[in-house]
Amino acid sequence: MLKGLALTPPVIGRIAIGKIVVKDGKRLPEKDDEFTVTSQVQNRDGWVNHPVDETLRKGLGTKLRSIPVRLLFDDPDLNLRASYSLFDRGTGRPLCVGNGETCRRSTASGIQTLPCPSPDACALGISGHCKPYGRLNVRIGDDDELGSFVLRTTGFNSIRTLLTRLKYFHAVSGGLLSTLPLELRLRGKSTTQSHRSAIYYVDLTVRSGMTMGDAITSAKMQSAERNVLGFDQAALDAAARQGFAEGAFEESEEEGAAVVEEFYPDSLEAEAGTVVNVSVTGTRGKPGLADKLSQKAAQLNGGVNGLKASTSGVSSQSGRASSAA
Repeated sequence: MLKGLALTPPVIGRIAIGKIVVKDGKRLPEKDDEFTVTSQVQNRDGWVNHPVDETLRKGLGTKLRSIPVRLLFDDPDLNLRASYSLFDRGTGRPLCVGNGETCRRSTASGIQTLPCPSPDACALGISGHCKPYGRLNVRIGDDDELGSFVLRTTGFNSIRTLLTRLKYFHAVSGGLLSTLPLELRLRGKSTTQSHRSAIYYVDLTVRSGMTMGDAITSAKMQSAERNVLGFDQAALDAAARQGFAEGAFEESEEEGAAVVEEFYPDSLEAEAGTVVNVSVTGTRGKPGLADKLSQKAAQLNGGVNGLKASTSGVSSQSGRASSAA
C-alpha cells in the first residue's frame, strides 16, 4: 500500500453554494443563495451539474435550499473534518493544517508537528490565507452506499453549526448517525459585518416532515436491518479513521488548486487589480508569504533601532547638559 497517501471517502459529486465567474479577465468566486449539486467534471462554463441536481429541484427555476441526505459514518469527526488550513496559492499544495493546538506543516526538512496558536497569533496565519476549512461527506440517494457528495466550506457559521448538529444527533440517537434520515438546509442571517445584507450558511436537520422521534425510530430500524445483513458499521468507521491517518494532508495538490480558487481568493489584491502569489516560498518571481513577513520584520526592526538611536541621543544630550550645569 502507498505510504503518505490519505485514503478519503470516495466522492462522486460536489455540493456547492456558489460558482467561479470571470470578471475583468480574472476567475473569482461568487456566492449564491442556493445549493448546486455538480459532478466532478468541468467545462468552459464551470462544473457540470450532476443529474441528481435536477431530480432534487421541485420545478424549473426553483431554488434548491434543502437536500435529503444520510451520513457515511457514525463518528461525527469522520463525517466532517474541520481544521485551520493554509495552501500554497501557486501550486494548491497544502502547507499547514492545524486544530488550534498542534499543526502539521510542510517545511524544507519535511513534515513537522508544531504548535498551532490559531491564525491570528501565527506568523503564517497573519496573511489572512489560513482559515477554518471544513469538508462534509454525505450520501444522496441509495444508488451507492459508500459513495458520497462532498460539501466544502470556509464559513465559520456553517462549520460551527454542522459540528454542533453532528455532536447532538450522535448523542440523542445513541450513536446511529449513519442511519439517521437527515437534511441539509441553507439558512440566511444578517450581521453587522455583512452590513445587514443576508449571508447564507449550511445547517443539518432531521428530514422534512419527520420529528426527532420519527428519525430515531427509523435509524434504529435500518441499523437492525443492516446488522442482520452483516453490514459492519463499526469496521467501516475504523477503516475510514485509519485511511485519514495515512497521509499528512487530506487534499492532494490537484484538489488543493480548486480549493484555493474557490475558497481562498486574494480578494484585497484582486480589488486593487494585482494578483500576487502568497505562497510560503514564493514562485514565478512573485513575492511569497515568507518574503512579505521578512519585509515586515525588517521594517519593524528598523523602527525599533531608530527609536533606540533616538532615545540614546536624547540621553547623551541630557548627560552633557547635566555636566555643564
